[in-house]
Amino acid sequence: MDLFGQMTNFISLLSVEALGYMPLAADAEEGLISKKHISDFVSAITYSGVGIVLFAVVFFVIVKFTPFSVRKEIEEDQNTSLAILIGSVFIGIAIIIAASIAG
Repeated sequence: MDLFGQMTNFISLLSVEALGYMPLAADAEEGLISKKHISDFVSAITYSGVGIVLFAVVFFVIVKFTPFSVRKEIEEDQNTSLAILIGSVFIGIAIIIAASIAG
């Protein structure tokens, strides 16, 4: 076996052990990737996309409803409190998205 093959085997074994994956008899037929893994991956991509769109919409709403330029306040005037406020809104939305993913 060449060096690339050995590294690939080592990395796959390392990742399997790090995730705590113990193959069952039913998994032996399917290999490491099953339909549940693919479904979980698609769900993660979907929730990530929805989350990114939601963050963009919230930022757009914040910029439109403020009577001043958010960019100017944060970048030029160094308004730390505004940056903290916007960051806390994003953290709150992230917690809501994480709760919806967890079910």
